[in-house]
Amino acid sequence: MTIHDAATSARARYWRRVRWIALGVAIVAVGIGAIFGSRLGQDPTLVDSPVIGKPAPTATLPKLEGGGAVSLADMRGQIVVVNFWASWCVACREEHSALVSAANNYRSAGVVFVGVNYQDQRGAAVGFLDELGRGDPSAYRYVTDPGTKLALEFGVFGVPETFFIDRDGTIVGKIAGPSNYQLLSAALDRILAGREPRSRTEGSVQPAPGQ
Repeated sequence: MTIHDAATSARARYWRRVRWIALGVAIVAVGIGAIFGSRLGQDPTLVDSPVIGKPAPTATLPKLEGGGAVSLADMRGQIVVVNFWASWCVACREEHSALVSAANNYRSAGVVFVGVNYQDQRGAAVGFLDELGRGDPSAYRYVTDPGTKLALEFGVFGVPETFFIDRDGTIVGKIAGPSNYQLLSAALDRILAGREPRSRTEGSVQPAPGQ
């Protein structure tokens, strides 16, 4: 082999190594990009809530209307559906009729709904209910959440979010995003049958204005 042939062969081996290295770097970059892209693009509501399986808060909250308060602790022995909502929340309008229907239909089974008004103005919240309805007062109670303390205890990201509490006072399920009657009834039927409902994500939640 001549000196020229040896040099040509060496250059060929060199460029083959360069191409393989470049290909390897590209594959690694694509893989890392896919991993980080999927994580960064995830809606936080897709993550199961860490409060599921834990005792529900026992807060006493002021009623939205009429004075007085509602105690979650006093509801032990009933199945409680806690829905965080606000008048400025678009999805809350979409799901409201389903919540009211479920509250009315499951009242006789020992289910009570609590609507927690989230970072809202009282007048706007009352106007929301005037427009869309309230449901049976014995089945659906509406409260405020001063300082957003209850929302923090439940780990709420935004609204709407709906939590299910069993008769023993344990949080057993969650719907992140707007609920519908089918989801609500399926979850309640499972709880009434002694089974745990699965957490569901039906869409993104809406953070409070300014957040």
